[in-house]
Amino acid sequence: MAILKTNSQNGVITVTINRPEKRNALSREVLVKLAATFTDSAGDDSLKAAVITGAGDKSFAAGGDLKDLENVRTRDDARDDARAMADGAKQAFEAIRRFPVPVVAALNGDALGGGAELAVACDFRLFAHHAHIGFVQGRLNISTAWGGGVDLMRLVGPAVGLRLLSRSELIPGSDAVAIGLGDATASPDQPLADLVADFLEPIKAQVPQALRAFKAVATASRFGAPRSDMLKLETETFSETWVHDDHWAAAEALLGGRK
Repeated sequence: MAILKTNSQNGVITVTINRPEKRNALSREVLVKLAATFTDSAGDDSLKAAVITGAGDKSFAAGGDLKDLENVRTRDDARDDARAMADGAKQAFEAIRRFPVPVVAALNGDALGGGAELAVACDFRLFAHHAHIGFVQGRLNISTAWGGGVDLMRLVGPAVGLRLLSRSELIPGSDAVAIGLGDATASPDQPLADLVADFLEPIKAQVPQALRAFKAVATASRFGAPRSDMLKLETETFSETWVHDDHWAAAEALLGGRK
């Protein structure tokens, strides 16, 4: 059974973590495959968006697979094995953060620990009605390790971020939306797939090169690029989209409609 399933349709690549019996835990193998999938797909100029979700309806991702690190008991072990897994996770998550078009986390179930870190590595978070998100690493007496703490602070600010971390809070999608951690949550009778489709509809109406331009500026901002660099990037991407045939087709249609 494939632990990671991918499907590309109508400009959207959907990546499903397929370990429902393990609550879609992020094993080393899953992380390697996530990194490869997003790295390899980054060059597909036809893509307009990506979606990450989990199999089943219980768990989006339950964090790292403890079996991968059950023998890590000393500082030397942690320096080698735990750091190697953390580096692998960061490689996967960086490929997601830097993916050239918007990435949606579709939380089919709870996102816990490292699963919450995966969710905030994405650009948007959509929740099934029953789904929760929780940075619960503190319940295992550990801290965030895969960049999720940094992403969390960026999204909700240090005060709220620290509250969620230090209290190991598990919050529903509606609360996540209220604090800026989520973008939408499904109504009780709304399938998550319908919410995702509705959210993606206006994105899919855009042309790929415009979406890449928007994401490029967002990524530059996310990683702290100087304002001067971001302005230069915006000018460069504008120039590229301006001369594209798609722009002139839209402009001529608009001008023709005014005659």
